Amino acid sequence: MWKLVKQYLHFALFGALLMVGEVLMDLIQPGIMRRIVDDGVLGVNAGGTGDLRLVINYGILMIFLVIVGGLCGSFNNVFVNLASHNICNNLRKICYRKIMRFSFPQLDAMGTGPLITRMTSDINQIQMFISMMVRGMVRTLFMTVGSIYFMFRLDVQFGLIVLAAFPLVAGILGFFLMKLTPRFMLMQAQLDRINSLLQENISGIRIIKACVREMYMKIRFGEANAAIVATQLAIMTLFAFIDPVVNIMMAVLVSVVLLIGSADVAAGTASPGAIMAGITYLTQLLHSILMMIMLFQGISRGRASIIRIRDILSCRSTLKNGSYVPSRPLEGRIQFEKVCFSYPGDETDTLKDIDLTINPGETVAIIGSTGSGKSTLTGLIDRFYDVGSGRILLDGTDLRDYQLEYLRGQIAYTRQKTELFSVSIADNIRWGRPDASMDEVRQAAQIAQADGFISEQPDGYETVVAEKGKSLSGGQKQRLAIARTVIKNAPVMIFDDSSSALDLTTESRFYQALGKYNPGSTRIIVAQRISSVANADRIFILDHGRIAAEGTHRDLLENCEIYQDIYRSQIGDEKIL
Repeated sequence: MWKLVKQYLHFALFGALLMVGEVLMDLIQPGIMRRIVDDGVLGVNAGGTGDLRLVINYGILMIFLVIVGGLCGSFNNVFVNLASHNICNNLRKICYRKIMRFSFPQLDAMGTGPLITRMTSDINQIQMFISMMVRGMVRTLFMTVGSIYFMFRLDVQFGLIVLAAFPLVAGILGFFLMKLTPRFMLMQAQLDRINSLLQENISGIRIIKACVREMYMKIRFGEANAAIVATQLAIMTLFAFIDPVVNIMMAVLVSVVLLIGSADVAAGTASPGAIMAGITYLTQLLHSILMMIMLFQGISRGRASIIRIRDILSCRSTLKNGSYVPSRPLEGRIQFEKVCFSYPGDETDTLKDIDLTINPGETVAIIGSTGSGKSTLTGLIDRFYDVGSGRILLDGTDLRDYQLEYLRGQIAYTRQKTELFSVSIADNIRWGRPDASMDEVRQAAQIAQADGFISEQPDGYETVVAEKGKSLSGGQKQRLAIARTVIKNAPVMIFDDSSSALDLTTESRFYQALGKYNPGSTRIIVAQRISSVANADRIFILDHGRIAAEGTHRDLLENCEIYQDIYRSQIGDEKIL
């Protein structure tokens, strides 16, 4: 945080100086009012004869001081906002870059909802915290100290009365602050929960409606909302007790000052103007303490948010970035050597003792039952996760030794879940290669068998895709994702069940066109359908995280019972050739 703050410290310091100027203007005015009352109106030092000219002169001076104080306050707002907005703008960018470097286990652990809350609500709270510290805290401290100082100058007894009560006020505020901070932490965590539910419910609204589960989701959201309301009520209850306690104490102080002041006036040791000034200083002190109460609310929330943002800033990616960048193009040889892997928090290995070699330019397929580890295996090649034991080699070099950006630049990956963005169709395809020309975009779409439906869109390739591709069918979304992979033209291409929504004819045309477009690439196809893998050079059968068999389509039909069962379930009980 300090690295961010010091970049804009000059704004904050200048804002603080302006606030000191505003407070100083406020502190001078009660003394001038004393002169107006005692000398201008009552004529205490002139035998009871007032002085109208003195009243006018000091009145003009007070108006001038008010104008100067107002200007100081206005420019203070400008510089404080410059500091707080710039600091939090940079903080938001840094947090975003951090999140982009998180590994998948870290993203899974934090969750999407909590990350969104921290990037929005928590950073907004920090922005308010900075403003309060520079504006509110400076004003409160200087007003408090200044009021006490001028009270001593007016009458030592007045100053001692206020000073004696100050430790008690500070103790009360400290007690409430101690009680409030953990509740603010809890409230932000509950806000995480609400954001997670909202994201889940809105993204899955079609399933919720199709299954008629609206009432169930309303209950879940209602329970989460009730929890945060209960926490907010507990916080407001604490604040509800702060104001009366402080007001009672300050009322007692005002009464004591009036009592002593009236006795001093009667004894001739104090003037009415001095009593008025004392009351004014005491009122300013009261307002500063009340402001301090409001500040503590913002500071408590700000501290809680800083702690939560610090979790992001202090988090280091569990994926260590290598430095190796080969001097020549990759061939695409992939080797798994005794690879085992389990997801964080799962004691059971998802992959167990995987040994396999994929040769350059070879097309291999991975097939198996749901949950057998197919997507996990391909995800390790792109280093979404790191192996638990063993190693994966690309052209003879451990994946962990490669520079991560280079490694992922050499692998084109179509995930099982299609992800599209709210930009044009052409720009969605260009995610695979941002510098691709329009002709290259069109060629990739033709290979992916997507050019036909794209041309029928209202604006063709410039048609903007709706959020998450909701304006497209499942097969259309898959073809755009495939085109994005094709245009990358990488040495290694992975298709993780990416053609499941395509009909057999379209799928066959795609693989034929892909073979002609980039015949030298190493291709890995993950699929559930026999028809998708039948033409692969080799097929690997995954069963419960282990490689149960490998071979060509014909070899496996003859020798592998698992493959035969899959074949029968999809093709029927026809004779296995």
